[in-house]
Amino acid sequence: MVEASLVKELRNRTGAGMMDCKKALVDAEGDLDKAITLLREKGLSAAVKKSDRVTSEGLVDAYIHMGGKIGVLVEVNCETDFVAKNEEFKLFVKDISMQIAAANPQYISRDEVPREVIDKEAEIFRSQAIQEGKPEKVIDRIIEGKVEKFYEDICLLEQPFIRDNDIKVSELLKETIAKLGENISIRRFTRYEMGEGLEKRKDDLVSEVESMTREE
Repeated sequence: MVEASLVKELRNRTGAGMMDCKKALVDAEGDLDKAITLLREKGLSAAVKKSDRVTSEGLVDAYIHMGGKIGVLVEVNCETDFVAKNEEFKLFVKDISMQIAAANPQYISRDEVPREVIDKEAEIFRSQAIQEGKPEKVIDRIIEGKVEKFYEDICLLEQPFIRDNDIKVSELLKETIAKLGENISIRRFTRYEMGEGLEKRKDDLVSEVESMTREE
């Protein structure tokens, strides 16, 4: 017999339906963490089945961070206007815009990363491994691991979610799809950072140095 309080806690933590929570707890023999894992696996499986559906509705969200120093625009699509107006969907979109602001991804998924970019990084990693005196037989494995870490750094879906580092953004996306019952896709984003790509003028640098000197 599963305690009602445990079912309620699982529902609050996962957003899954009452019966699904109860079944997961029964299957997990009352282990809450195991039940969460079972629900997550079920959600990921359900999300895969919905991945081919057309997403023509959704939201464009704007997020400004750090007193106007960083700004993000992101478009997240869903299947219906009904879900686009859902608070859970809006929260997901906001979380994604905050993720982009905080983690500065360059691409949405690894499929978008140009092959030449990966080849260049792999060459750098190979050169580093050779300089460090790594055995030739393990160099390819080292490169493979570092390329995976590179994807994690630059691809939004590969990044650890800022609110829960135990899951990736891709898992958060799949869980949200399972929860809302519609396919959801992160279509595009733009991230602005104040002064990014600009070189400070010599006069500006001199003024900063003089200011620091006075403060000392």
